[in-house]
Amino acid sequence: MQEQRQVVTVDTESKKPRRFIFVLLDSFSMLSFASAIECLRIANRMANRELYEWRLVGEGGDSVTCSAGTTFKLDADLDDLLRDDVVLLCSGINVQQATSKRLMGWIRRESRKGILIGGLCTGAYVLARAGLLDGKKATIHWENADSFIEEFDEVELTKSVFLIDGNRMTTAGGTSSIDLMLKLVANDHGEELANAVADQLIYSSIRTDQDTQRLSVPTRIGVRHPKLSQVIQMMEKNIEEPISPSILAKDVGMSTRQLERLFRRYLNRSPKRYYMELRLQKARNLLMQTDMSVINVALACGFASPSHFSKCYRSHYNTTPYRERGAQAARLSV
Repeated sequence: MQEQRQVVTVDTESKKPRRFIFVLLDSFSMLSFASAIECLRIANRMANRELYEWRLVGEGGDSVTCSAGTTFKLDADLDDLLRDDVVLLCSGINVQQATSKRLMGWIRRESRKGILIGGLCTGAYVLARAGLLDGKKATIHWENADSFIEEFDEVELTKSVFLIDGNRMTTAGGTSSIDLMLKLVANDHGEELANAVADQLIYSSIRTDQDTQRLSVPTRIGVRHPKLSQVIQMMEKNIEEPISPSILAKDVGMSTRQLERLFRRYLNRSPKRYYMELRLQKARNLLMQTDMSVINVALACGFASPSHFSKCYRSHYNTTPYRERGAQAARLSV
């Protein structure tokens, strides 16, 4: 299938191509990377000239494998960059293990040039570890948000699809790379070109940094009951200090019995059980993505004692928190 030929006039006679440096980490997200690089390719095609060029780099300069198992040949090692380069760190699962001291040292050194640096998907973790997001707003894939908040309290984490704060950029992963790149294309060469790129991608709804990455509660749970949505939002915002079902019911103007019936009818479980599952889900994220002690994970998820936490965790996941962490460590060492 051929892309429709459409040339957008842009004033680029006096400009040299803007160079993007894609830093590929082990197990990076191919969707986030491909979404970004395709925007640049299509922008060049729509303008009928080379507005952008790019290089793939990484530690060793040889090759790197994405989370889907496909291996990419790199153009270079972590070399010196030009002041006008744009750096995009592409990562995905197991970003903690893929973030080396050499990578952090390199990105800190290059950042002193004032280069525009971004993190795609979980790339915000690398920037935060390097101290490049201190005092800034950022976003990261929602699955990594809990561990990020625990580890980087000097960063203001948001739920935005993407964010640009000064010379730092972050995205939430998936197709959010498209939204960021369309914003950059529009800034460089105008909305007409950005819209033309979106049309080629069959991307009919361009999101801004005001859009949030997760579906609304009603859409996520498949239930459009306003009071039930309110209660679930309150639960999600109060994991460390859980609120009793009676107070939750009172806050939305119903009795505890009515709230019980509402949860049973739509979610086939009690409010207490649903709340417990939310807390255990966060606990599992923290166990898998951070080096927090099991005791601190328990406290962060509203459990008063490690023994109670371990009992609830085992009941839900059929393993203990300690064994879960050990199994994760074994998987990563393979």
